[in-house]
Amino acid sequence: MEIVHVYTKKRNEFGRQCNFSDRPAELHVDILPDPSLASNFIEKDPCDVPIQCTQEMSEHEVNTERFESDTRGINHVEGGWPKDVNPQEMEQTIRFRKKVEKDEHYFSTIMQLGSNMEHCIKQNNAINIYQEYFEEEEVVEESEEQPSAKTINVFRDPNEIKRTATCLSWHPDGSCRLAVAYSSLGFQNISPDMSYDSYIWDIENPNKPEMTLKPVSLLVCLEYNPKDSHILVGGSYNGQIAYWDTRKGSQPVEMSTIEHSHRDPVYKVIWLQSKTGTDTFSASTDGQVLWWDIRKMSEPTERLVLDPNKKGNLDNALGAISLEFETTMPTKFMVGTEQGLVVSCNRKAKTPAEKIVCTYSGHHGPIYALQRNPFFPKNFLTIADWTARIWSEDIKESSIMWTKYHMAYLSDGCWSPVRPSVFFTVKMDGTLDVWDFLFKQNDPTLSVKVCDEALYSLRVQDNGRFLACGSQLGTATLLEISPGLCTLQRNEKALATAMFERETKREKILEARHREMRLKERSRSEQSKDEDTKEGDGEESVEELATRTEAEFYEIVEAELKKRAKEQEKKVIINLFINSAKKETSLFQDPVFQR
Repeated sequence: MEIVHVYTKKRNEFGRQCNFSDRPAELHVDILPDPSLASNFIEKDPCDVPIQCTQEMSEHEVNTERFESDTRGINHVEGGWPKDVNPQEMEQTIRFRKKVEKDEHYFSTIMQLGSNMEHCIKQNNAINIYQEYFEEEEVVEESEEQPSAKTINVFRDPNEIKRTATCLSWHPDGSCRLAVAYSSLGFQNISPDMSYDSYIWDIENPNKPEMTLKPVSLLVCLEYNPKDSHILVGGSYNGQIAYWDTRKGSQPVEMSTIEHSHRDPVYKVIWLQSKTGTDTFSASTDGQVLWWDIRKMSEPTERLVLDPNKKGNLDNALGAISLEFETTMPTKFMVGTEQGLVVSCNRKAKTPAEKIVCTYSGHHGPIYALQRNPFFPKNFLTIADWTARIWSEDIKESSIMWTKYHMAYLSDGCWSPVRPSVFFTVKMDGTLDVWDFLFKQNDPTLSVKVCDEALYSLRVQDNGRFLACGSQLGTATLLEISPGLCTLQRNEKALATAMFERETKREKILEARHREMRLKERSRSEQSKDEDTKEGDGEESVEELATRTEAEFYEIVEAELKKRAKEQEKKVIINLFINSAKKETSLFQDPVFQR
């Protein structure tokens, strides 16, 4: 760091201005050596000279100029036409083709190219260079290396006022891009200067986002369309649903209207499996699940109110905060609520009451993540409060497996797409935990401190190798996990199946035992009630019971008053007797009476 001190002085204090000019050197004095002075010098022997044994070094700093790269692309539709031919006009192109076909060199060129093309086709048919010789063997040799994760890139919110990275979505083709939704979920914590933009990042270029999405409100969730990688759908903080086409710019193509949208922030939106690839559904804490077709966003195509009483009352509805939809089960979906319940629903039910099939309870707080196991859809994972729990559809009263209670709150989690026994969780202390329940059940296999602030979102790439974590200050961290955690192990599916079946069977036995104990307790309570009714003459109404109680109260009060009156009378009689006795004693002691 350069230190500079500025001295100031008035111009008139400098004196006369110096005028310098060029002139040749002049010799004024030349003193020759005097040999007679040598006798005055005395040699010093020995002579001490201090030296340092360390090498003298100097420190310099240099800073190279920053190089900013910009990614650009070209979309080549059709070319090779002359300037005077418009490829969009059918007549001009046909006329030009006929002109070329009449050329004398046309047939010779086609014959030459045809022979070369035929040779290439025969080569391709002779051998398939992309043939997989070991497709059936999915098992790879187990590596003895320790599980690990390393940071590949960090994508930071480019705005001055930082927002939370609330949702992450991988590009469906090749996973080379990552869409991040930025929002502020604090109550009344949105400042006027806060940016509403969300970004699409190229995972190889963390310096600048590849594209900016400009919603009308902060985006809480964002998802790529698995059938069309150019389309994304997002749920806003104000309850609206919007979708973008990256080929048409940063502005949303269409949005839902305010009056037909959610009344609270949209916490989750998922694409549905359909022929058109335009159907999606969303969930919010207002207690509604809405179905949409992005071709017509004016109103939802279907609506479900999460009323546990199955009456469709929005005032009693459970606030939805997570969704789960499995493509192999097109009619079933699950909703995680703020109250800690998982609601299992059937979309194709005849009546709204039948759409809510059952509920699973076991958490003490909002369920921030809900996902079925990609290998075993009957088992699903929930992330809430301080634990992660694995459930079976057959057991509704309790989960079959769960983690220990952590000191920090869990905020998100998901299954590994390539290993059935591995799942990931993130916590509010900035830690990423990797669990492998075939290896360890009580502690995570790998625990990584990703950052100092709280982690709020998590998403794993389809190949299971890369995962991204979103933090409270808008930082998306891309990590690469070790091959052992993203490679299917030997007999892993069979071992996971056996463990799920064993734990499900154990919970069924415990559930039957609890049911039997509850029935016994209920029968005991009913017997005690029958005995109480037999002892009494009959069951009294509330008015009769109140009248009788009031009469008994006043009787007790009157008896107490009479008792106090009698005691007062006794005290008066005793006092009179004592006074008369004192008078008689004083009379006997009188000397006149004694004579």
